[in-house]
Amino acid sequence: MTLEEKVAQLGSVWVFEVAPGGRLSEELAGRRLAHGIGQITRIGGASDADARAIAALANVLQRYLVERTRLGIPAIVHEECCAGLMARGATVFPQIIGLASTWEPRLARAMAARIRRQMRAVGAHQGLAPVLDVARDPRWGRIEETFGEDPYLASVMGIAYVQGLHGDDLREGVVATGKHFVAYGVPEGGLNWAPAHVGRRELLEVFLPPFEAAVREARLRSIMPGYHEIDGVPVSADPELLTGVLREQWGFDGIVVSDYTAIDNLRGYHRVATDKAEAAVQALLAGIDVELPSVDCYGEALLDAVRRGRVPVQAVDEAVRRVLTVKFTLGLFDHPYVDEERAAATFDMPEDRALAREIARRSIVLLKNEGGLLPLPRDIGRLAVIGPAAHSRRLLNGDYHYPAHVDVYRQMVMVPGEQPPFMPPMPPPGADLEQWEAEAYPRHFTPFVTILEGIRARVGPRTQVTHARGCDVTDPSTDGFEAAVRAAREADVAVVVVGHKSGLTRDCTCGEFRDAADLSLPGVQAQLVWEVLRTGTPTVVVLVGGRPVALGDIARTAPAIMAAWIPGEEGGHAVAEVLLGEAEPGGRLPVSIPRKAGQIPVFYGHKPTGGRSQVLGDYVDVEAGPLYPFGHGLTYTTFRYDGLVIVPEAVPADGQVEVACQVTNVGERAGDEVVQLYVRDVQASVTRPVKELKGFVRLHLRPGESREVRFTLDLCQLAFYDRKWRRVVEPGEVEVMIGASSQDIRLTGRFVITGDQIVAERKVFITPVTVT
Repeated sequence: MTLEEKVAQLGSVWVFEVAPGGRLSEELAGRRLAHGIGQITRIGGASDADARAIAALANVLQRYLVERTRLGIPAIVHEECCAGLMARGATVFPQIIGLASTWEPRLARAMAARIRRQMRAVGAHQGLAPVLDVARDPRWGRIEETFGEDPYLASVMGIAYVQGLHGDDLREGVVATGKHFVAYGVPEGGLNWAPAHVGRRELLEVFLPPFEAAVREARLRSIMPGYHEIDGVPVSADPELLTGVLREQWGFDGIVVSDYTAIDNLRGYHRVATDKAEAAVQALLAGIDVELPSVDCYGEALLDAVRRGRVPVQAVDEAVRRVLTVKFTLGLFDHPYVDEERAAATFDMPEDRALAREIARRSIVLLKNEGGLLPLPRDIGRLAVIGPAAHSRRLLNGDYHYPAHVDVYRQMVMVPGEQPPFMPPMPPPGADLEQWEAEAYPRHFTPFVTILEGIRARVGPRTQVTHARGCDVTDPSTDGFEAAVRAAREADVAVVVVGHKSGLTRDCTCGEFRDAADLSLPGVQAQLVWEVLRTGTPTVVVLVGGRPVALGDIARTAPAIMAAWIPGEEGGHAVAEVLLGEAEPGGRLPVSIPRKAGQIPVFYGHKPTGGRSQVLGDYVDVEAGPLYPFGHGLTYTTFRYDGLVIVPEAVPADGQVEVACQVTNVGERAGDEVVQLYVRDVQASVTRPVKELKGFVRLHLRPGESREVRFTLDLCQLAFYDRKWRRVVEPGEVEVMIGASSQDIRLTGRFVITGDQIVAERKVFITPVTVT
């Protein structure tokens, strides 16, 4: 390979840079692809092509590379796939924060497997997911893309997602990309790209484990560093993390890809490189193999740096070797093309929609149900469905779902000089958005079911359902309040559906770039809820959105509150099924919900001196604890825990402990319970969290049914870094807690670690659990 051919394998190109309008330009391809290319960016995500057209264009581009370049090396096509392939017509699964709320790794694995099928059918080979950031600041807009605040939950769900995307054989699989390495979910001020202020021990014990678990347990093949810095060093230029930790300590053998424009950010944003060549040198020597989304620093700037001796050619060779190894592993050299006709039949199949509905249904968290208001009777007389999210398709989408990115291109149309890669569907001026969505979505997007439509499809034939929008998400107008109040006053029950609009544009209130200083409901939505509550009509508040909402007094006043997160294309059916008792609520919070933004960070696994003010405990103006704790979620039945057994009660530091209990449904309805195992090191040489999640399982029990749940806890899971930075298991007492949430602890016990302290070389990331 010539130097130019090698460096080309470390670069990428937007699809529209070589195929504007979906048609290959010989002139542009000759300029951008003459020496080959490492990756092609978003054939589906940056176009309005359907499945067949995406596959056809992928074939055209691969054929050019195979037949028209000297070496004939195919490209890796990468796409976004956080909660579904981001492409026209692909399945819109619930956003990841909702998937995390299921506490079911099997669903993460199943969802990723369906995404894999759709991606490979259209010629895509790498997905820029999952997000493995432990997120402890809900002001940060991207919290919706994460598995929440806990490293164990994020590890277990992340492993399952990677396994589903990879499949059994990567020749038919998709390379998963763990991001955003590392500690990206705790930015300064909750602001995107801001520095992460984390200590070394916290980095090792909280933020790195989900990535390490994915590397070691699921053999993750790609990592994407974040845009941020840690202690003065941008992660994209940190060899200690990208080479020392990833490759030398963990044995990672995949590729490290830059986040979009992150290499040039070393020059223009972080100000640690004087020019693009120096940025390229820093990134390459740190361990970044591929520049995304398009060649910038890894082009002429890198070539010049190599020629001038600023970076050894061996560093280029090593990165190229890793890129080509992944391409061989994917089977690209043997099968660079896809079946275009088959691709047309793979998007949003009935089984995809069924899985999307199952995940949405099982992600719903019942936060409050005073007086047993829920479930609603199917034959209720009159039901008012109110709020900006009640009949909106757009609000059922997360920031990396296709419709949200079409909004980005729609916004570009309105900016003089901006040229979107395609002309997006545009609502006419003054159009009723709900009506326009109802007409436009079937033509341009995946079919969606709104919450209003789901309710109307499920209530009895004599039930009268009325609808009033009330207000918009952010518009200050209260003109719709009168109709909403009238509908509520005339109803037997009011369902008020409020929340956030997720995306990347200025009209959005959650998602990438959309950070918030105030966690209360945006706009005048809280006023709308209060207007409905004042009618005296029993009211259910349904929250749609990607971040925790600080509800204030609404939480005390509304009799029933439900978090539906961002439930995707089948969200309307899922919410209606839970509201009407066709399905049982079983979701649990993967994040703590604060009372006010001023509490942040608020998370369950704080240190002994955290979580309260000394010596009086609470803030002057609000309780110190969360409004709803991590792991919380109610059901329509009642569960009893008893019979705690811990065997043995004394165990050496390299041993295992069996923790078992009985869980019984003592209510009158079938229901789901998430049994959660927490531990606490009672006394240690460094401070330890007051609780750490170490196991969980979701059960479905019929009335009167009882099951034994048994956790096998390996004591190396209790290891921590001591004052000499050794990962150790120390002798002493360990408190065991089993409960229905991090606060609702039902059973407690202890065991003793005996003998001498050991240095724990071995790592176990998942606690086996058996249910009998």
